[in-house]
Amino acid sequence: MHPARPRTRPHTPLAVIGGGFAGLTAAIAAAEAGAKVTVYEAHHTLGGRGRTAEGPYRTNDGPHALYSGGPHWTWLAQRDLIGPLAPLPPLEAARFHFRHQGTLRRTPPLAMLKLLRRSAQHAPVDVDFMTWATEQAGEKGARAAAHYSAVALFHHDPGTLSAAFVQERLRRAAALPPEAHYPRGGWASVIDRMAARAWNLGVRVETLSRVDTLPTGAPVIVATSLDAARHLLRDDTLTWTGARTVLLDLAVRTRRGDPFVVSDLDAPGWLERFTAQDRTLAPAGEQLLQGQFPIAPRASRADGIARAEQLLDLAFDGWRERVTWRRESTANGRTGAVDLPGTSWRDRPAIERGDGVYLAGDQVAAPGVLSEVSFNSALTAVSLALGHRRSLDLKHA
Repeated sequence: MHPARPRTRPHTPLAVIGGGFAGLTAAIAAAEAGAKVTVYEAHHTLGGRGRTAEGPYRTNDGPHALYSGGPHWTWLAQRDLIGPLAPLPPLEAARFHFRHQGTLRRTPPLAMLKLLRRSAQHAPVDVDFMTWATEQAGEKGARAAAHYSAVALFHHDPGTLSAAFVQERLRRAAALPPEAHYPRGGWASVIDRMAARAWNLGVRVETLSRVDTLPTGAPVIVATSLDAARHLLRDDTLTWTGARTVLLDLAVRTRRGDPFVVSDLDAPGWLERFTAQDRTLAPAGEQLLQGQFPIAPRASRADGIARAEQLLDLAFDGWRERVTWRRESTANGRTGAVDLPGTSWRDRPAIERGDGVYLAGDQVAAPGVLSEVSFNSALTAVSLALGHRRSLDLKHA
């Protein structure tokens, strides 16, 4: 049974543009409050970056995990939207490796561990992470920690970002017990449950519906990428610092002893064998690897792939002869917010845009890590949109 929630006036109309995690969160929350919701999705399926590929290799759009430390976890769990999780066998958990100073190790450097004991509240907003972390743990420990944090940042040089911003993500990514969890079947299983919940609440969903002008007569929540929102709203102020990341997906024939994770501490990079915890993601006898390798603004995809292959050569014996499927892509500015020194989530583009228009997504003014920003901004947008509508109703009563 779901907890009782306050309801707005029946049949209050609300439009949501974008059917990804933020859009579905907004649609469900608004429908639960009594709104009459329509979701417009340009793609033929819902999910946005939360989609999971169909077919024998169930890849997400980049390595995905669902963190349990944020408010979205409780919200999803209360509605039975998370579904079965894929537990990591203890033997696989022991196969976590680090590349440090050119060699493969089972433990990170001690200097890096010092930073994991530092509270994110003690890290300054207005100083870059490398400067602050070097004072705490020395240059080598600071650089290793910065590179490790890239798993939750997708940025080519995390040391240049706000110390408070990076430290929060470093601690969350390295938390014990781990906060990262894996829905069985990939993120699509969560999206499918959210879509079913929205449908049962009466939400109208229009796929293959590309919106060029805003609907009129109702509040609108724009739950797209910030780039798409900027073009739709014709608002050049909707920008924020982003990142570029090369994504590499590989299926390889199973070989005993392959690592579960390889974190590159010599440069930002991460390889993860997702079938270690969920064997349904690839055919029997094959393993699915997904990697992310952040690259600088002028670097090429080939640069990121070269680093990925160096890490594969070091950690996965004979991987080239074992490959059964391969896919490469580049993620440009769609891997969440990145806060420079002197900025925080409060400085990002505001959720309320005026004239009944609201933003939701992972690069707007809401707290959290990765998808938590989408969730928090979606709930805030709904609260503002329905509150705004109620105030209009009162004015015209």
